[in-house]
Amino acid sequence: MNLTPDTQRMLVYDANKKSTGVAYLLWFFLGMLGIHRFYLAKTGSGVAILLLTLVSAVLMPAGIGLVTIFIPGFWVLIDLFLIPGMARSYNMGLISRL
Repeated sequence: MNLTPDTQRMLVYDANKKSTGVAYLLWFFLGMLGIHRFYLAKTGSGVAILLLTLVSAVLMPAGIGLVTIFIPGFWVLIDLFLIPGMARSYNMGLISRL
């Protein structure tokens, strides 16, 4: 079966586009680990959230972690409003690359 180049690009786009719904599910269940940002190709900030959360967890017995856990927590809360734009941005970039 021969596909036109436009059809091939559409198939590649559909296979690689990011879903806002999936991102919200990842945010809800694994947000404090930054997994939703990894999914949306925001690897640097995903690593930052992950490291902040892990460092805060390690520092919990000393009491410092109780304060520092608010940093990734606030960041993840803000992501609640940023996820649609991040998904749209990724998908528009994908279209331009194809």
